[in-house]
Amino acid sequence: MLKKLSESKIERLSKDEGNNFILKHHYSGDVMPRLTKERIGIIIDGELLAVLTFGWGTRPLHTIRKLFPNCETQDYFEIGKMCLHDKLPRNSETIFLSKVVKWLKENYPEKKYLFTWADGIVGKVGYVYQAFSMYYGEYIWTDVYVTKEGHKIHPRTAGGIIKRKYGMKDGLKLGQRPTYDHRIELELSRVKGKQFRYIIPLNNYAKRNLKKSTVIWGKNYPKEKDLQWKIMKPKEIKWKQVFIMPFIIKKKNININEQMRLF
Repeated sequence: MLKKLSESKIERLSKDEGNNFILKHHYSGDVMPRLTKERIGIIIDGELLAVLTFGWGTRPLHTIRKLFPNCETQDYFEIGKMCLHDKLPRNSETIFLSKVVKWLKENYPEKKYLFTWADGIVGKVGYVYQAFSMYYGEYIWTDVYVTKEGHKIHPRTAGGIIKRKYGMKDGLKLGQRPTYDHRIELELSRVKGKQFRYIIPLNNYAKRNLKKSTVIWGKNYPKEKDLQWKIMKPKEIKWKQVFIMPFIIKKKNININEQMRLF
């Protein structure tokens, strides 16, 4: 299979092709990036076996300017989702990424960087990106909410629950995060975890420009020992540091309608 993978070519996919594969095979496949520009993949013997999406996060210009003040949104792509079929052997991710980078250089020669995050908050330190020798650029803290049953809820989803349960009364705004009182009533904990940055420069200028970044890029990669979380349970106002993931990882998160039934 590795030989077939090595000999295969990247193909553009339709929205449905890419999204359906991600929904089935990615650990968070039901949470899709909003700003997706391309969906590409590899088909072997008529079967789609690998998919990657390019695009940007929710704040494209803010993301790149925070790292490179001299860059613009059009200078980079962010990996939205990457997943491979379980039938592919080990090291397939590295082969796939090498093909992805080659395809990106051929089809978007103006791009300077391919950027991505590893979700430390769900226990991912980015071993795939490390194996591909991408540059590591420190981490940030991100957060989720956790139900009393141990299911994690994205802050945007939590905001939707607040709106649907309480309406717009008391000055609540669209996207309002749970307040202290909301967390008590809904029995929601707030959890913080790490997101690790990775990047690959796509030309010599971009590689030299790494030195002008606001963060230090290198190969001193994080490992599982670097994972940690902070949790604030209902009725608490101080964070407690923990080293075991304080929520359940499911193949798919429960959607907002299912979540609403929990409250």
